[in-house]
Amino acid sequence: MIVGTNSSPGAADAAEERFRDAPEPPAAVVDGLCGVPPQAVDSGRARGARPPVRTDRAAGEAPGGGLGFAVDPDSLPDGLVVADDRGRVICFNAAAARITQLAPERALGAPIDRALPLEDLEGRRWWALTDPYGGLATRRGQPERNLLLPGGREVLVSASYVRTHPTGPVRRLVVTLRGTEARRRTERSHAELIATVAHELRSPLTSVKGFTATLLAKWERFTDDQKRLMLETVDADANRVTRLIAELLDISRIDSGRLEVRRQPVDIATAVGRHVQALTANGQDPERFLVSVSRPLPDLWADPDKIDQILGNLLENAVRHGEGTVTIGVSPHEKGTAVTVSDEGPGIPEESMARVFTRFWRGSKRGGTGLGLYIVKGIVEAHGGTITVGRGPGGGAEFRFILPVSAPAYLTQ
Repeated sequence: MIVGTNSSPGAADAAEERFRDAPEPPAAVVDGLCGVPPQAVDSGRARGARPPVRTDRAAGEAPGGGLGFAVDPDSLPDGLVVADDRGRVICFNAAAARITQLAPERALGAPIDRALPLEDLEGRRWWALTDPYGGLATRRGQPERNLLLPGGREVLVSASYVRTHPTGPVRRLVVTLRGTEARRRTERSHAELIATVAHELRSPLTSVKGFTATLLAKWERFTDDQKRLMLETVDADANRVTRLIAELLDISRIDSGRLEVRRQPVDIATAVGRHVQALTANGQDPERFLVSVSRPLPDLWADPDKIDQILGNLLENAVRHGEGTVTIGVSPHEKGTAVTVSDEGPGIPEESMARVFTRFWRGSKRGGTGLGLYIVKGIVEAHGGTITVGRGPGGGAEFRFILPVSAPAYLTQ
């Protein structure tokens, strides 16, 4: 088996694909990768140190060696275990040793069910259930599943059965192993998202329910001003719920790569002015904002709603978490248009800058879901742009995003 520079499928799937297409016997391909000469395996000398990986065609290099190299199994990110036609382990790479905490010299030459005594989550022995050497002759492998190693350590296991012909006996059994850390991190991230959403929804919904129930039960007892105050609070809380739902939808689209960008001509300077006016109308001091626009600006084709979302989030963060003057700069850039938003607050600690655009990061305890900057980064990148964070001239945080010159789809097709 030869592994190229771009091996996105799992090792077992890639191995099976190579074996199916290779004109040479599949077992030779596996042996070529593992660096185990067939005669050494057959004579029982596989136990102990493995010889170096062969790269010469005369020694049995697999097709694909025209790339100029074969890959040592120890360089694979996943654990790789290969057994011969008798079920004896002939390849046990470094990742497999790390995951199983078993020394390769103890595994090589041993029966695979002893080298990998796997059990399913119900305590049943996995090799007895799957029976790779005596099961159905048409079976080509086992899909990835969670299994347990001795001591209860969980591992993701998949297997591929290599046959000389479709219904022939198994000549090689290729097993890949992966740790569960990445999956657990994803599960924790989803759990955090659910917990955050539940918390953020509970407060406004409780307020809406309380005020509406009070108004319905005691409408005549309140003055018009009291009724107006209650309804304005209900309206604000409903807007908060709507905004949170919109953020969740954006996260879903960003994570799945389905965030749509409807490009139209956008005057970014006018958009910045509009957001500043909205903030001052809501009680912010107009003297707190300094807008600097360097013209001429290149034509900007972008999604105006998404641009408003970016500007609104960055300006709101600067006002809420920053201090002093909030400076917004718009200028031409060699790649398009650059927009900078900075404040004069305490800024972001150096150790936190790498996490600013991740989910649930909060610069302070002044509210927010911690999802806004994650969404901003996804929107900017959906436009083909980049966004960075650093320390501004006034000592506070400085966000800078660059939107490239582009055109709507109907002009580029």
